[in-house]
Parts: sequence; structure tokens; C-alpha cells
Amino acid sequence: MPVIVNLDVMLARRKVRSKALAEAIGITESNLSLLKSGKVKGVRFSTLAAICRYLECEPGDILAYEISDDDLRLDDSE
Repeated sequence: MPVIVNLDVMLARRKVRSKALAEAIGITESNLSLLKSGKVKGVRFSTLAAICRYLECEPGDILAYEISDDDLRLDDSE
């Protein structure tokens, strides 16, 4: 998947535990774990905003885009 989730990196930089973040933003530790691992299909803007507010960061600090072979094939078909 070309979207990379760097939430674990931001948690480490801010010295925040997953449990504390989950409690602060009102989601389960299980859902936060799925988000950290990138095993989700999407994230609500309200959840992303809550994470950024708590960690004092920008969405780009948490999410990154990495081009993939699938993306290159899409460009060729246009």
C-alpha cells in the first residue's frame, strides 16, 4: 500500500504510549493498533485531527505516500 502510517514513530518521539493516546482520543487500543499497523482502509478526519492535536503534530508527520508499481501502471493507462 502506498500510504505509510508513521504513527508509531510519532508516539516514540513524543514519548506517548498507545494506551494513553487511545484513551485521550476516545478509540479502543485495538483500533489504534490496527491504524498503527496500516491494516485499515481509512481513517476519519476527526480521528486524525484528534491524534494530531494530542501529539502536537501535522497529518504529514503521521501519514506518508510512497509510490508503488500499481501507481505507475495507472499513469500509463491515462
